[in-house]
Amino acid sequence: MMLVLASNSPRRKQLLALGGWTFSVLPIQIDEKPRYGETPREYVLRLAEDKALAARSQTPPGKWIIAADTTVADQPIHAGQALQPVMLGKPEDAADARQMLRRLRGRTHQVLTSLVVLRSEDGAFLSDCCITDVTMRDYSDAEIEAYVASGDPFDKAGAYAIQHREFKPVQELRGCYANVMGLPLCLLVRMCNQLTISSPGQVQLACLNTSQEHCSITPEMV
Repeated sequence: MMLVLASNSPRRKQLLALGGWTFSVLPIQIDEKPRYGETPREYVLRLAEDKALAARSQTPPGKWIIAADTTVADQPIHAGQALQPVMLGKPEDAADARQMLRRLRGRTHQVLTSLVVLRSEDGAFLSDCCITDVTMRDYSDAEIEAYVASGDPFDKAGAYAIQHREFKPVQELRGCYANVMGLPLCLLVRMCNQLTISSPGQVQLACLNTSQEHCSITPEMV
């Protein structure tokens, strides 16, 4: 079964390839503005579904479309009370990237990635969302400047890549590492199993080898 990845993200292509699936890439552009009152979970689920539906109009029958969307949700605290989460998407420019990185520094936020797996011939689909708690280390302003100058933050929600080997912004995470990269593989495997889409590779093992991180959720997701 040929898969179609409705994304041009290098990270998503890299992660999907770990499963050994044969897939093509179909970049999709949609309006990503949040709607008034939309929660982070509602937002990413809507965008992933919109991407999958847009890809279906360009995909022949007999294929499964995989679409995803990722956002960073930061929940500020004021006077001891948690306020509404603020969604941090891709930074608009260097100043925006600096502001996001300073905002997240030394604090815990959530990364949400939604997945939609859609059958092209009839539009039947499954959707789900993975959430990871991420604690950032107390990196310096000089490290922020060097990282922004590298150009790496500009196509990433929250203006950072967990896998960046020099900046290494993350101190601790609770949940799925691949989710923070943009494609939660354990969740994808579970959804594909429900749809009888088999993977020719050892996805969980390949993911662990790539991240070099202990994963506490793999036994729960498969």
